[in-house]
Amino acid sequence: MDIFEAIKGRRAIKHYDPNHKMSAHEERQLLESAMLSPTAFNIQNWRFVIVRDMEIRKQIRAVAWDQTQVTDASMLVVLCGNLDAWKQDPQRYWRNAPQPVQEFLVPAIKQYYEGKPQVQRDEAMRSCGMAGQTIMLAAKAMGYDTCPMDGFDYDAVGKILKLREGMVISFMIAIGKKMQDSWPRPGQLAYDEVVLENGF
Repeated sequence: MDIFEAIKGRRAIKHYDPNHKMSAHEERQLLESAMLSPTAFNIQNWRFVIVRDMEIRKQIRAVAWDQTQVTDASMLVVLCGNLDAWKQDPQRYWRNAPQPVQEFLVPAIKQYYEGKPQVQRDEAMRSCGMAGQTIMLAAKAMGYDTCPMDGFDYDAVGKILKLREGMVISFMIAIGKKMQDSWPRPGQLAYDEVVLENGF
């Protein structure tokens, strides 16, 4: 599918075929595509939790306004940000770069993140957002539909997933075969209201 077709065709789909299964190859292709998404300093601070266990999915659904896509979609991915990625052996993020690049960038990672919890969190959320859009567009290109979700109790889902220290949930995405179309786009803002030149 053409990338512009995928962008135009992507919608938040709520109703999925609960009997459809994605292959292991499709799941891996989707998440390997997400792993090509950009991150600041290449720290790759996203982590993708695939929730396969239906009992766990039911627990998540119970704290997600009983939204059916949580249990009915073929795949449920919780996108989490690793707030400590910047200090976890940062040399590995640049191991294939020329030596002068490594010598410049690896120390810069610590300078940028150390002692700045808001920066760590902001970067994690940005990274997960970009990876999430990659997942949604790649899924559309593969013939699947998606629903990005933030309508859930974050603390409760964190407990269900046994979220460890230093991790934060960004949002989750349901992926699968839709059972019904979404309604027409409810209302797009005008181009001139959204696109500005040289400032406000």
